[in-house]
Amino acid sequence: MFRSRSKDGQAATSKVTADQPQQPRDPQAPKGRPTPKRSDSQSQRRSRAQTPTNRKDAVKAQREARRTDMARQREALANGDERYLPVRDKGPVRRFARDYIDSRWCVAEFFLPMAVVILVLTMVRVPSIQSIALLLWLVIIVLIAIDSVVIWVRLGARLKEKFPKENLKGAKAYAIMRTLQMRRLRLPKPQVKRGERP
Repeated sequence: MFRSRSKDGQAATSKVTADQPQQPRDPQAPKGRPTPKRSDSQSQRRSRAQTPTNRKDAVKAQREARRTDMARQREALANGDERYLPVRDKGPVRRFARDYIDSRWCVAEFFLPMAVVILVLTMVRVPSIQSIALLLWLVIIVLIAIDSVVIWVRLGARLKEKFPKENLKGAKAYAIMRTLQMRRLRLPKPQVKRGERP
């Protein structure tokens, strides 16, 4: 009388299933799904075996995957492999911008060596040499600004001509930032020689 109804229902269903004999499946009858290929089932079993069971193993596997991705990206930056480059360096537009910069001499790439020379000159306690150093600072900055404007205009025209339907957003700024690096320190490594038309 005080038993719950759910227990009564369970007891009734268990009696019904116990009364009905379980019929074996006919071996000739179709099973309702195709048999998987051996290679597919083995690869699924392997992936299940490699799936980490706890959080520590998952973090370790994730760290290892990130390390291999970074190694692949470093290698791509060194040899210019387009498949594994970082997102900011990918695509034909960015490649053309890099090649355009690497094929010419830029004033900005000499900024760091000139900055060291000017710094040494400013440390000399001779007023005339210090004024020459300040004048050199001004000349270098003006030359870099003029060269950057020329690159911006010419590269913009070449990109519009070569890639009329592509998204050119950020490509000119990307190229200008590349001019500030010395040629041998640029990543991805230059793929064209100086004077070679991209």
